[in-house]
Amino acid sequence: MKTTFLLTLALAAAVTAHAGDSAKAPAAPEVAPAPPPNPLSFMDGKLVFDFEERLRYEIRENNFDFNSGVDSLTDDSWLLQRARLDMMIKPNSWLTIYAQGQDAREIDSDRPNVIGQLGAEGDDTFDLLEGWVMLGDPAHDFSFKVGRQKLSYGDQRLVGPLEWLNPSRAFDAAKLRYASSTWSLDLFTSSVVNFEDGSFNESDFIDSSDSRNQIFSGAYLATQWVPVNSTTDFYLFHLNQDTPTGGTNFVTLGTLWKGDPKMLGGFFYETEMAVQFGDVGGKSLTAFAGHWGAGYQFGSAWKPRLGVQYNYSPGDDDASDGDVGTFQNLFPTNHMFYGFMDTTGWANMNNPQVNLTLQPTEKLKLAVDYRLYWNETSNDAWYRVNGTTQVRDISPGADKFRGSELDLTAAYKVNKNLSFLVGYSHFFAGSYLSDTGAGDDADFGYAQVQINF
Repeated sequence: MKTTFLLTLALAAAVTAHAGDSAKAPAAPEVAPAPPPNPLSFMDGKLVFDFEERLRYEIRENNFDFNSGVDSLTDDSWLLQRARLDMMIKPNSWLTIYAQGQDAREIDSDRPNVIGQLGAEGDDTFDLLEGWVMLGDPAHDFSFKVGRQKLSYGDQRLVGPLEWLNPSRAFDAAKLRYASSTWSLDLFTSSVVNFEDGSFNESDFIDSSDSRNQIFSGAYLATQWVPVNSTTDFYLFHLNQDTPTGGTNFVTLGTLWKGDPKMLGGFFYETEMAVQFGDVGGKSLTAFAGHWGAGYQFGSAWKPRLGVQYNYSPGDDDASDGDVGTFQNLFPTNHMFYGFMDTTGWANMNNPQVNLTLQPTEKLKLAVDYRLYWNETSNDAWYRVNGTTQVRDISPGADKFRGSELDLTAAYKVNKNLSFLVGYSHFFAGSYLSDTGAGDDADFGYAQVQINF
């Protein structure tokens, strides 16, 4: 039934075809020097191969239990390895065929090598990450894209490929797109792919034995209609799936505005707000989440960019009633927004931040981020980066202050083929943790190298 639904949509949309990885309206073309020839490009660019190898060494202490008195399996160090091999066939301007295989491993870890268990990124031996066919040009007029693909919208606060995670994220999807010079519109239906080592990764669309029956659909309009904005976006997402406690069926309505510092004399601002209505696990859902930020981008040496932001979601005041007030974070890339230690999702939170980036050279970029965290209500849980796992059981009466996090990062791009990333993060435990159990500080360090051809 699910496969038939997807194929029917594909046939109906193919006559007006279009797709793309993001609904961003295309920017005006820029004149740039021709790139050096790709040694893995053949047949005058009609057949192109790409290769990626990424290695990241991580060390974590107290990231999950905030307890120095217990040497848990997650207080450890490990090596994350990811290799990708891509093939693109483009016989003409209106047809593109793409496939990407991925092999992801977690090496020398005490955690189970099963994705998601005890926060593990786990193993997923070589499998299909992407495999799609696209008709049309995603930058002009109509196009249509069907198959296994990444979905990325706006700043990825709700829908993104989660590239930081070693396996990342993909969807089996059909996507219709129209793009003009000042706006673009994506319409899609999809189901997220479940990663399982030792078997072909499947979504609910093709796994007839899965009882979740997930369908995630949406419309995303990205515009340049506000002159001082780099983008002004509006979206509607719909998630329908079965759960053991009842059906989940809700919509998310939102908007994203980003001010362009080039149009605002170096100043910038951004806001994203979303509301949700429907049902979650058989309970009635009404929820809200918001992000607001502003700052200044200096034109002096090192190109300093200083900003402040505030992220908020009200939480659920009463878990025992028939209503849900907890925002459902969908399929985000939260890692870059609410702290690099991945302790926090966009739900039941008050999160002010100060963010500074510096660029001493064209190849080196430095960042310092300081973030503070409160529960909006301690009648709801502190939700981790995935939006569902809880740091502690719900503890009414506990102090709301979770703590603060300092993130230091340095990225160095040697050239288009080689880049390095190093970082250190420290979490200063707050009174909420000591009120609900162990309340020790936590540390996270990492070093990453990535090679692309």
